[in-house]
Amino acid sequence: METRIVLNSKGLLAAAVSAALLASAPAVAEDSGRSFEFYGFAQADYIQDIGGRLDPDWDDAFRPSKICFDGACGEDGQASISVKQSRFGVKGTMPTGSTTAPLSFKFEFDLFGTGVDAGQTTMRLRHFYGEWGQFLAGQTNSLFMDIDVFPNTIDYWGPSGMVFYRNVQMRWTPYKTESSHFAIAIERPSNDIDSGNLRLIEGLEDVEVRNDEELPDLTAQFRYGGDWGHLQLGGILRKVGYELRADPTDSWTEGSELGWGINVGAVFNVLEKDAIRLQVVYGEGIANYMNDGGMDLAPSANWDAGIVADLEAEAVPLMGVLAYYDHWWNDKWSSSIGYSFTEVDNTNFQDPGAFQKIDYASGNVLYYPAENVMVGAELMWGERTNNDDASEDNVRFQFTVKYNFGITL
Repeated sequence: METRIVLNSKGLLAAAVSAALLASAPAVAEDSGRSFEFYGFAQADYIQDIGGRLDPDWDDAFRPSKICFDGACGEDGQASISVKQSRFGVKGTMPTGSTTAPLSFKFEFDLFGTGVDAGQTTMRLRHFYGEWGQFLAGQTNSLFMDIDVFPNTIDYWGPSGMVFYRNVQMRWTPYKTESSHFAIAIERPSNDIDSGNLRLIEGLEDVEVRNDEELPDLTAQFRYGGDWGHLQLGGILRKVGYELRADPTDSWTEGSELGWGINVGAVFNVLEKDAIRLQVVYGEGIANYMNDGGMDLAPSANWDAGIVADLEAEAVPLMGVLAYYDHWWNDKWSSSIGYSFTEVDNTNFQDPGAFQKIDYASGNVLYYPAENVMVGAELMWGERTNNDDASEDNVRFQFTVKYNFGITL
């Protein structure tokens, strides 16, 4: 029997119909070297802000960097109901004719629009890659991040002070065991540049600043683990470049700074099912890899009585910290509680309203009444502090219902 999958504009509905057809197909022989799995979940979130307001495009994710100041986004205390966290994916393995390893693949998306689709319920690519032996190519978690420090929260975005970035990459893993590995990769470059107060300088009122990405980012990861948990060290080196011109008739002037970072993450398994999740990251020009907040590059200058001297670009220093505890009360109830922050050392030529620090804290109670079913409630608090020390905070409540599904062929 030949089975064909067709994904059309009906999206998840078509995928569900295809899954049902495949479920009736003959089972693939165990020794064929092939496997195929549909998986995902349907999730609905009721979100209620209490005493604060986020940018409306980010009502469905708690990002303190998007907290609005002085009523700029309208009335506080908004409500939302969203299915954007819902997820669908396929993964499997294929034979290659090689005796060393099969080809594995993964394609996964959710419905949380970002970029030009911010605020919309649209398909958003999470993972799309293939892996054969020691080599991986495609989009997946950056080697600079440690996905396992992400706590058992129901907020979509999660703690601000962790490295979290899915990136297009070419990866080599020369050393790998069941619990430990070492890998290096080149990853797609992408810079967040702050032009600061350049337009206050005479002759630069119409200045244009844009990214200059001449080299890929270089990342590496070493992980050592066991039954007790794991310890992971991630590193990154990057060329954070820019191009600048005073007006459209000028030619572009280019420059760059070295970006670098060290990320240390750890998970300690305690009691029967509990976990302590910790992470500390520090570097310069790495804000693009953080879960929330900051700029990679910003101007620095001596500025006295309106006279500017020694103007230069600076890779902005950044620190992020995460500490969470996941606890299982019994087989049907769990909780997660913790705190995280991201803080940058602003340059002296950034705008007073530029991001300086984000604080994020949350706690929840989750209930699993049946297999593949979860309902839960979470309380979150976040605060944004700007370069001029002005700050605004927000408290959010979220109630979630989640249904997991999966079919293996």
